[in-house]
Amino acid sequence: MSEQDWRSRVSQPRYGMTVRHGVMITTRDGTRLACDVYLPDRPGRYPALLSYSHYGKDLQRVTGKRAPLSPLIGNGGLEAGDSEYFVSRGYVHVIADARGSGDSEGEYCYQGPKEQEDGYDIIEWMAEQEWCDGNCGMLGMSYFAVMQYMVAAQQPPHLKAIVPYEALTDRYRQSVYHGGLLNEGFWHQWWGHVSVDGMTPLSHGYLPQAEIDRRVALLMDSPEVKHSPYLHIQLKYPRKNPLLFGWLLEPFDGPFYWERSPYRMFDRIRIPTFLATRWTSWAVHLAGAFQAYEGIDAPKKLLIMETESTMGPLRPWSDHHDLILRWYDHWLKGNDTGYMDEPPIQLLIKGRNEYRHEHEWPLARTRWTRMFLGADGTLGVDQPAQAGEAVFHNDPDLPPGRLPPAVSFQTAAFDDDVEVTGPVAFYFHAVLDQPDATWIATLRDVAPDGTSRVLTKGWLRASQRELDPALSKPYRPWQKHTGKEHIEPGRSHAYAMEIREVSNLFKAGHRLALDVRGQDSTAEDPIWVHTCNAIPTRHAVQFGAAFESFLLLPVIPEKGDQP
Repeated sequence: MSEQDWRSRVSQPRYGMTVRHGVMITTRDGTRLACDVYLPDRPGRYPALLSYSHYGKDLQRVTGKRAPLSPLIGNGGLEAGDSEYFVSRGYVHVIADARGSGDSEGEYCYQGPKEQEDGYDIIEWMAEQEWCDGNCGMLGMSYFAVMQYMVAAQQPPHLKAIVPYEALTDRYRQSVYHGGLLNEGFWHQWWGHVSVDGMTPLSHGYLPQAEIDRRVALLMDSPEVKHSPYLHIQLKYPRKNPLLFGWLLEPFDGPFYWERSPYRMFDRIRIPTFLATRWTSWAVHLAGAFQAYEGIDAPKKLLIMETESTMGPLRPWSDHHDLILRWYDHWLKGNDTGYMDEPPIQLLIKGRNEYRHEHEWPLARTRWTRMFLGADGTLGVDQPAQAGEAVFHNDPDLPPGRLPPAVSFQTAAFDDDVEVTGPVAFYFHAVLDQPDATWIATLRDVAPDGTSRVLTKGWLRASQRELDPALSKPYRPWQKHTGKEHIEPGRSHAYAMEIREVSNLFKAGHRLALDVRGQDSTAEDPIWVHTCNAIPTRHAVQFGAAFESFLLLPVIPEKGDQP
């Protein structure tokens, strides 16, 4: 169906909007949650969309587009979606404060079981109201989107479809500890954007005080905390940033993160799901969209796009509301918008800057290509016969504004355009002179004039390299992250690193570059800065002969090159 055709079939703006502020909903345990209800200005029964978070429903009425205080974190409450857009087209929009946030009662539990159950209760309350026809969906990005998975897993009977837009699915790997590295920069900044006053750290709800004190003492004695005044203050004053305090006390994956990870709930999500994110969201949301597409067994769509803004979709969020309307008109109103007749995946191919429909992920026509590390920083399809190593030393005292030490490898200039679309893995051997280290890998597109674009990244703590063979695939190594494995200084160890998904057309004359570092810096990325190895360490990346160190790349052949 052409775009002109489907746009003529979706709901058109016909209604004005009225608002009921401060409506209270009583949950199953008696806690009262506050919501604002945005309604069409004519009596009737309509499908209803829920936006549900801890950012504060009142913030949705602050519609100015002033830049946020942090340039890379949007104003969270403005991620609920454009009420006027959907209400004018015959939907009710309910924006609710999670328990313990905004004007709601109760203790805030950060997407814990109570907050998930509350979502069920809100949906069923909506379905009973005189303005609802019994068909409910959900709306919103980031935190709002993660809650969509969690509420859907509760299986409220009247929740008919969801649209998780920019949503992580693995709390440990995609948000808190990237490859075992604490995502410190983000969590320092993020807490200032929430509408929660006086939260008790999550750890205080399940750990005895003696165990909390023991863990804090161990952390205080670690090189990373001794090197970071921010972490020292956080451990000294837990309520300053109660979430970050909890993350620090839980450095490994387990039940604490599982109950806040939608991927553990995929088997209970049985309603149509429209997934969307952007390629440059490699640090938090990108992997979640692909994980959900693989794991949810229900009618689904996947949209991977890009935005001009470095912070992603602009706030107030209104991106792709036309496609979301097309989706909900189909599932909540029964309109034949033709959406489900189209291929399930739509990808923006960067470099080509065109959208393309696909039927599966990874793409069936992928040519998995090994690009081997070599001497003098080379990267090529042939494994070098001669063994060698590339060495760098991390610098824990790196001054602000400087890039950390690294070793870089580059392909020769491509003779023809080369498309790389799919998951990427980095397999390498290395020797350290300390019992642990942190690894960060970055892929770049290097133009003939030497300028470059960062395409994607991967992270791995050396002592957390142990793989789960049941969940790993050649293109997606899966670390257990349940404890530390001994790294013997001076001995060669093999590593397998997941690098987040990518799509890029390398134009003829361009090169692919791989940078390997032991730390990151605000000079390269002001927000996705991790707690890295704080001990000066020699890193020797080995290659050639018996050391197979290579990138596994998803090369997509041109149509004429396919077998």
